[in-house]
Amino acid sequence: MLPEYKSLKGKVAVVTGGSGVLCREMAKTLAAQGMKVAILNRNVESGQEIADDIKSGDGTAIAVSCDVLDKESVKAAYDTVKRELGDCSLLINGAGGNHPDAITDKEIYEAGDISDEAVKSFFDLESGGFDHVFRLNIMGTLIPTQIFAKEMTETGGTVINISSMSAPSPMTKVPAYSAAKSGIENLTKWLAVHFAEAGIRVNAIAPGFFLTEQNRNLLLNKDGSYSERAGKIINHTPQRRFGEPEDLLGTLLFLSDDSMSKFITGITIPVDGGFMAYSGV
Repeated sequence: MLPEYKSLKGKVAVVTGGSGVLCREMAKTLAAQGMKVAILNRNVESGQEIADDIKSGDGTAIAVSCDVLDKESVKAAYDTVKRELGDCSLLINGAGGNHPDAITDKEIYEAGDISDEAVKSFFDLESGGFDHVFRLNIMGTLIPTQIFAKEMTETGGTVINISSMSAPSPMTKVPAYSAAKSGIENLTKWLAVHFAEAGIRVNAIAPGFFLTEQNRNLLLNKDGSYSERAGKIINHTPQRRFGEPEDLLGTLLFLSDDSMSKFITGITIPVDGGFMAYSGV
């Protein structure tokens, strides 16, 4: 049972990518704390399911169609949130992800891969895949922050970005995703410094390894058993398990609540079961 964060009650939270496995639990938790929650998603139907779930528990939520890579779409979403809920005081930049054209088949390059048509090596990665990953993660964080943080320069507010274990130490097979999430951490620090005197705090959460729709094919075999890659992750995680969405919620609320984290900005908090602390030996 999470404690009550009274200073959040009645304020407006915007969650991009709000129907994802992790962000939907964030949206529900913020609503349970009495916040009015806007769930921004390209697929408004998926967002509406979460909003309906929140409303069935007497919470306040709306689903808004939004493409975080289209500035006009984000502006339209902002207008809807402002009209229906009020001024945004908390922005969760949850939209992000990877792309198949930016993933190698093997963790390590082996002689002959370059000429093997059955193997997608580093040299076969598509620039379009890289561009998609960078745009979705970097621009998909930048644009909503530009739109929703503008009013925060007058009222104060909080922005929480989503990083990854691949930011401090790049994971094999996913070079674009790793580089993009590293960029998210750098951007978080830059924004924190830039807006500190305006009363806007900017931090990030770096989830450890959670089973999501984005990584399911990498971590599970077709029969549902752990893949070799998943086994490596579990063996390198001292708590010996994948994270559960609720594992993120205490950190989320701590960073969201000014009364708890008023002097904290520009940091990334790992929620990883000890993954970053373990050398493997």
